[in-house]
Amino acid sequence: MLKSDFVVDIEAIRKRAREHMEEGPVTGSYKANRESVLKILNDALATEIICVLRYKRHHYMAKGINHEPIADEFLKHAQEEEEHADRIAVRIVQLGGEADFNPGNLTERSHSQYVEGSDLIEMIKEDLIAERIAIDTYREIIRYLGEKDPTTRRLMEEILEKEEEHADELGNFLSQYGSGDNGVK
Repeated sequence: MLKSDFVVDIEAIRKRAREHMEEGPVTGSYKANRESVLKILNDALATEIICVLRYKRHHYMAKGINHEPIADEFLKHAQEEEEHADRIAVRIVQLGGEADFNPGNLTERSHSQYVEGSDLIEMIKEDLIAERIAIDTYREIIRYLGEKDPTTRRLMEEILEKEEEHADELGNFLSQYGSGDNGVK
């Protein structure tokens, strides 16, 4: 018989589970500052919404001989950013907060900026800059959360992975089309 050093007081856990049931998944063992996490998540939500809007504009405004694959990628990124926003909003509600979709203050809460770009290359650059900002800020969020909120940390790690993929794709487009001699302006 294997002896385990894992010991848990199941009776105490059962008792605590009955306390403060209105708080849903947030139990007494939740270690993070919930108000801080909710603010962080609402700022990330604003960032994702601004990215959706910027990518959508870029999708529709993309022009040039070879614009179609880039415009298609802009649309795909917009859809993925919207999925990120939805997942973040769900987590905010799970933590007992309110997802802030107020358009009046999205730009002030967003980590990235809404920059339209004057041509396709500028659009790629602006989207790449926004992705790089998201990468750095999401890494900081992940570092802050550490083991205090592993569920939110994992969510942000999954979103970070997709943001890095977006940045790689945009960097490739910039390398491929950024010279100006390829029909993309």
